[in-house]
Amino acid sequence: MELTVYLAGEIHSNWRDDIRQKAEAKQLPLLFTGPMEQHDRSDHIGEEILGPQADAIAKDEAASQINNLRTQVLLSKADVVIAYFGPKYKQWNTAMDAASAMTLGKPVILIRERDNHHALKELANKAQLVVENADQAIEALAYIFE
Repeated sequence: MELTVYLAGEIHSNWRDDIRQKAEAKQLPLLFTGPMEQHDRSDHIGEEILGPQADAIAKDEAASQINNLRTQVLLSKADVVIAYFGPKYKQWNTAMDAASAMTLGKPVILIRERDNHHALKELANKAQLVVENADQAIEALAYIFE
């Protein structure tokens, strides 16, 4: 059995690489998907596909539509979602992806530091599991295969 894991969260740090490496070290049969990790590609995809836009807002809207399409397709195919809330960046996309996954009935593992408990309490209450780090998330996934 192989599980598809959607990695929802900011694209500015290497947290996804950490998850992938930990899963590989445990030889877990996981296929990882997630948002476009090339920030420039994500920002410019609207104009790449739809052509030049009238202004920066229209450019963002075009990119958002295409990125949302990609996200919905990949979330719908995921067996489980890991939603990472890091300490530094605004996490709107992570919250949206986690909420979308929950709406689709996908199990969500929420990674958040203890300091973020209050800000994420409602989302955490709906997640299947809340952990504080990548090691705990990988251990939970490994348990599925025992």
